[in-house]
Amino acid sequence: MLIRICLIVAILAAAIAGALNIVKVRETITTLMTQRDGYHTERDAVQTALNSTNRFLAKTLDTLKQTQGELADTKTERDHAVKIAADQTKKADDLATKLATAQQERDDAQDQLGAYKATELTPAQILKLDHNLKSAQGEIEAMKEENTVMLREKDRLQAELDKITGPGDYVVKLPPGLRGKILVVDPKWDFVVLDVGADQGVLTDGELLVSREGKLVAKVIVTSMQKDRCIANIVPGWKLGEMIEGDEVTPAHPAS
Repeated sequence: MLIRICLIVAILAAAIAGALNIVKVRETITTLMTQRDGYHTERDAVQTALNSTNRFLAKTLDTLKQTQGELADTKTERDHAVKIAADQTKKADDLATKLATAQQERDDAQDQLGAYKATELTPAQILKLDHNLKSAQGEIEAMKEENTVMLREKDRLQAELDKITGPGDYVVKLPPGLRGKILVVDPKWDFVVLDVGADQGVLTDGELLVSREGKLVAKVIVTSMQKDRCIANIVPGWKLGEMIEGDEVTPAHPAS
């Protein structure tokens, strides 16, 4: 009987120990599963961050390639503008040389005419000299006009070049003595027509102050021009009042 009781106690003890082991193993398995799920979550978060970083790097690379292309285009435009400006400068210098030569020839012709008159030459000879003198004067005036046009073109090209190569806040400078008036006002589209143009030294993107009786009304920027006319739009934030025909305009950034 005692042996049976001992066996029963041993069996019960073994059963209890087994049950305890099962509970402990279950807790260990649960802990391992929790850790596994945590590792999976961290792995997914890392993978997501890696994918986002890869997309950002790809976008940055595309932006870099685009910027490099735009930089190359800007350099090409700058080199082209520099070449045109150099050509225009050379032409202007050549015209100045020709003008000086023509003026000297005119002075020589005038001296010769005076000398021939003093020697009492025939009318035919004097008429011929007078014709040559007038012809030389006509050439001088034509050269002066051509030289003026070339200088204006040089200023325009220089302004374009400065916009390409200058700092981001570069402004186009206009002749300090430039004065004009508004001919037409379009209040719907906020643009005006002015009575000054290329002949007066106006340049595209040049800014002008609009005033009336000494009071500032607005600031406009030239968008297109002709020989004696130009069109200008109101600079955003600079409309201080309504513009009317006859308002005066002066350079916002006069050349020194």
